[in-house]
Amino acid sequence: MKNSLFDIQGNVTVITGGTGVLGRAIAKYLALNGARVIILGRKEEVGQEIVSEISAEGGACEFMKTDVLDRATVQANCDAILQKYGKVDTLLNAAGGNMKGATIAPDETFFDLDTEQFGKVLNLNLLGTVIPTQIFLKPMAEKGRGVIINFSSMASFRPMTRVCGYAAAKAGISNFTAYMATECAKKFGEGIRVNAIAPGFFITEQNRALLTQPDGSYTQRGQDVIRQTPFGRMGEPEELCGTIHYLMSDASRFVTGTVAVVDGGFNAFAM
Repeated sequence: MKNSLFDIQGNVTVITGGTGVLGRAIAKYLALNGARVIILGRKEEVGQEIVSEISAEGGACEFMKTDVLDRATVQANCDAILQKYGKVDTLLNAAGGNMKGATIAPDETFFDLDTEQFGKVLNLNLLGTVIPTQIFLKPMAEKGRGVIINFSSMASFRPMTRVCGYAAAKAGISNFTAYMATECAKKFGEGIRVNAIAPGFFITEQNRALLTQPDGSYTQRGQDVIRQTPFGRMGEPEELCGTIHYLMSDASRFVTGTVAVVDGGFNAFAM
């Protein structure tokens, strides 16, 4: 008898922030493993490029332009998806980011923090997870089945130098994940599961200049990360896919409220 624990054939999967380096790799993996992937993002040209790439390899994927902080836009996205597919099986909240003003450089102090940008980073990461969750959870709750996977971070476990706003937001996402796991299980049943994934350090367009030099060598910040990572390297985007596949499949049907760490040992390391 075929083991279907990891079967995601026909799984209608929505990925917010899916046009980034990590989102792109995840979307491709899931689509080529049978999921019907809908990428939600702001960069339409990039989104359509990803769709073309995945479609050329036989995966089912489409792009919808969105703004995760605009409830009406996200609701319109959800309505269109429900009209076409009749359901949403998985929501992957990968939208997020950082801003320079919400960081504190080595030659600055806390008094240099731009509170306006700090608030924008909190909104983009945390509220940008709450709004899609509230909207896409509704059809899941009505059917009594669905999976939500949020994007946390190493910065949620311990305060890291410089990334003040981003760390606060990601810590909030981990807390929100635990809260929603209980909320959904108690009120909508065990068919609704909410978990998070916490990537270690991966090179993306957002952090490339912070971690690497133009010649590809590591900056001092990048060297610090490598020294803290027992595997001695940065992660590859594809290395997130197996954990996400597990969390969205029936293989994890008794798993909720967790933050799954994929970090090459970064969070476990201590001197």
